[in-house]
Amino acid sequence: MKVGFVGAGRMGAPMVRRLVGAGHDVTVLGRSPEKSAAAAELGATAVESLTELARDADAVVLCVFTDEQVRQICLTDDLLAVMRSGSVLVVHTTGSPRTAQTIAEQAVDRGVGVIDAPVSGGPHDIAAGTVTLFVGGDDEAVQRAQPLLSSYGDPVLHVGPLGFGQRVKLINNTLFAAQIGIVAEAVRLADRLGVDESTLLAALPHGSGTSRALDSIARVGSAAGFIGAVGEFIGKDVAVVRATVAELGSDLGLLDAVVDAALSAELHASRSW
Repeated sequence: MKVGFVGAGRMGAPMVRRLVGAGHDVTVLGRSPEKSAAAAELGATAVESLTELARDADAVVLCVFTDEQVRQICLTDDLLAVMRSGSVLVVHTTGSPRTAQTIAEQAVDRGVGVIDAPVSGGPHDIAAGTVTLFVGGDDEAVQRAQPLLSSYGDPVLHVGPLGFGQRVKLINNTLFAAQIGIVAEAVRLADRLGVDESTLLAALPHGSGTSRALDSIARVGSAAGFIGAVGEFIGKDVAVVRATVAELGSDLGLLDAVVDAALSAELHASRSW
């Protein structure tokens, strides 16, 4: 496939490398000499404009940091206008389901398919080809994107129509933040009971109270250390999920309190680092 890629940063760079390794012809937006050089190192071709990136592409992938950046690229900079009919837009950025739906409403008249495919995992998972993708979109668009998604995603989970990839990812991130909050509370309980944090984190992953969040914290060696490293992402995603569930007329229910515990721990960790 001919793939245009916007956002070859921390998460996007290993995606580009995997795409190139799988035999896809990848073009990356590189608007500075440094970014163009980085694209070349990944085996991709760098271009300076969205028009050059998208005009011949079978698919365009967005892996930028915020929902606002997705809207800017697609709706203000008008990426859709330069994508060819029959191509598909893949949005990896975690954000509001409404964003993907708004973009799709404009894309349909141009014959462009849109899928939302937020990821669960980190750069090391992408590099290994084992990052989880929660994909929302119609069957045809998802099928068209499958060859590129499977270059770095396993499993690639089609979870429903457009916007449902974001819904599932936001629920996933809420649960992960809640688990981090629970571990932070457990560390504080251990302190009150006289149990050393390093001892606790070495023991708990072997018990029935373990979780992926606990395993990640244990590898770092402290709750504050882990939260300090990922706090920016936790805070962003929690803000998005709270805004999204409010838009949809719901709330976080009992998860709200433990998510607050994670955010409180994040604030404490940022002051400690």
